[in-house]
Amino acid sequence: MSSDAWFTIKWENGQVVMLDQRRLPTEEIYHHYSELNEVAIAIEEMVIRGAPAIGIAAAMGVALAVSKVNDATLLDSVLSQAVTRLSATRPTAVNLFWGLERMERKFATLKSHTLEEIQTELIAEAEFILAEDVNICRKLGQNGAELIPNNARILTHCNAGALATGGYGTALSVIRAAVSSGKTISVFADETRPYLQGSRLTSWELHRDAIDVTVIADNAAGHFISRGEVDCVIVGSDRTVANGDVANKIGSYSLAVLCKANNIPFYAAVPISTIDLNIAHGDDIPIEERGADEIKFCGGIQLVPNGVPIRNPAFDVTPASLVTAIITERGIARPPFSKSLPALVNKDQ
Repeated sequence: MSSDAWFTIKWENGQVVMLDQRRLPTEEIYHHYSELNEVAIAIEEMVIRGAPAIGIAAAMGVALAVSKVNDATLLDSVLSQAVTRLSATRPTAVNLFWGLERMERKFATLKSHTLEEIQTELIAEAEFILAEDVNICRKLGQNGAELIPNNARILTHCNAGALATGGYGTALSVIRAAVSSGKTISVFADETRPYLQGSRLTSWELHRDAIDVTVIADNAAGHFISRGEVDCVIVGSDRTVANGDVANKIGSYSLAVLCKANNIPFYAAVPISTIDLNIAHGDDIPIEERGADEIKFCGGIQLVPNGVPIRNPAFDVTPASLVTAIITERGIARPPFSKSLPALVNKDQ
């Protein structure tokens, strides 16, 4: 829950400011970006990560590029180049493309305006996307908290908190809302190899909020679930498709299988902006593969012998058949998701 003490991303004095999530939990360092390519590299290099946060960063990147234009005849080409560059950063998170499309639609309504008006309006739209995301996360959390009993022991994977969004989080918003409602909650944050978003980021957020959190190794999840020490698993999503298949951080599928085998709920906390009804099945979701060094090295120490091949998919797909419910800001979707998800996406607000 981004507070006065820290924030994930914001627009400030004509620059995009981001908390460097690579340096957490030991250092809180903010970077100020004044050029489009700097924002794109920040997304690629995981200065900022998490589907909603990436969408916000993309929108601000477009605003930043347009803010540098001093000749209105160049606006179309500058915006097009910005969208092309940012689209190439990370392929799996649909919010990236959602944020870019929002900015393109806004720009299309401003063609008759002056250069200064267009720049001002696009900056305002990017800031509105940020504020809107925080409100969405809070509503999502309130809806999800209804599913969480008092004294629940929750396992979460990766980081789907304020750091992954404009503030408050998706999966962590459910936990925060449950705690705010007076429920006693404890959380297992698995480490989430190879980038350790659980041990570095989720535990950092929850500990700062004085929420009971314990870090476990990824391969300990089955142990604790089988012993009855976990009541449910809640994850976020980078893209959820029409049939209810959920793409999330690598390792989510394994947890869903464990939940099914042990008869406990597996929930996905998913803003409407992360639902992609244009893709019918999870097999068609593009899965990003990241560089080998994220696995080969940890904390600067080499863990894999030179010459040994490495595969590093950043995401996996959990089939809808393993998902108990999908929590959104507009309500909770249950199977069959092919009916419940479109109903929520098209729900009047």
